[in-house]
Amino acid sequence: MKPTILELTPMLETDDLEGTVHFYTKTLGFEEHNYSIEAGWVTLKRDDIMIMFTKHNEHRNFKKPIMSGSLYFRVNHVDPIWLDLRGKCDICYPLENFEYGMREFAIYDNNSYLLQFGQEIGK
Repeated sequence: MKPTILELTPMLETDDLEGTVHFYTKTLGFEEHNYSIEAGWVTLKRDDIMIMFTKHNEHRNFKKPIMSGSLYFRVNHVDPIWLDLRGKCDICYPLENFEYGMREFAIYDNNSYLLQFGQEIGK
């Protein structure tokens, strides 16, 4: 029997665990799934999406948490999410339709991670 990968849960580092929990719960509507402030991590959940955050590991070879890409959230109705978030966070680019068949926008979270939200609209 071929093994099946069941899910992917990104685990990102943060220098501000409490601020991250606040941003994701109060701004983006996630809920705390598991949280250990003493151990320095949290799992946040919204719908079928889970994201983990841990305190920055100072023994690694970079000075602050980094991510070279983005987290891309595929949604069924992007416009209401845009209307809710546009005045609450830093915008990377506003809601627009793209030639590749997506209607999307992008924001930065409190850690400066890029979060993109997109809805398929066809080409």
